[in-house]
Amino acid sequence: MNAPELLPLVDIQSQIDTRNLPIQAVGIKEVRYPVRLRAPQAAQGQRHTIDTVGRWTMSVGLAASVKGTHMSRFIELLEAPRDALDLDGFAAMTREMLHRLDARSGCIEVHFPYFLRKAAPVSGVESLLDIDATWTCRIAADSTAPELSVRLTVAATSLCPCSKEISAYGAHNQRSHITLDVRLRQAMSIEELARMAEDSASCAVYGLLKRVDEKHVTERAYDNPKFVEDLVRDVALALAAEPRVKAYEVEVENFESIHNHSAFATLGGSRDD
Repeated sequence: MNAPELLPLVDIQSQIDTRNLPIQAVGIKEVRYPVRLRAPQAAQGQRHTIDTVGRWTMSVGLAASVKGTHMSRFIELLEAPRDALDLDGFAAMTREMLHRLDARSGCIEVHFPYFLRKAAPVSGVESLLDIDATWTCRIAADSTAPELSVRLTVAATSLCPCSKEISAYGAHNQRSHITLDVRLRQAMSIEELARMAEDSASCAVYGLLKRVDEKHVTERAYDNPKFVEDLVRDVALALAAEPRVKAYEVEVENFESIHNHSAFATLGGSRDD
């Protein structure tokens, strides 16, 4: 008796299609799979990898003459043993996908929570702070060079300059979400991009603060007031000055503390603008 796995089976996907319509993207969407990320060089005794869960979307372009792609090969790619990923490894994974599926173009996008370990500004007590992040790698049919993009949303504090100016004491502040969508010439870490956002705000936020830290961040924000317009411009200037950045779009949303609505601003451009 023949083993089932040795029986010849028809490969429908590889048959010729006569409708003469290429497909720009075909693949799998929103697949949850673990991912191990390579963290930037850490101090002695600290971890060099970060384990998280990614939501993966993977696609390739399909030639007009080919009936269908091989969907199982996307999962096989996720299952393949590999070192912890950085952006260069992510680009190599995208090239491997094109090779496995005999495709000339394709894209991998993965969304994941990324945990930064931050030390409080005075006490030094450490805690984790989560950032929503997305890596995207595209390879076009007419180019072997991958296009890498990073999107992340960073929380920060902003304090209103007008409120500070007109009030006899105090000033209202709000939590800001700073979203960076960056196309890169060279790889940049999530830590580097997050720092650009935090440094542009009135003050950074932390997972854990002691009283001495709370005093520091309150006074830091008061001494560094920012409108939402100030914040989005300062982030854009920092990105425009970074040679590894090709193009960017920044959105800042302030969750107002004295209004029942948010304030927001967006600004996009490239380093060559």
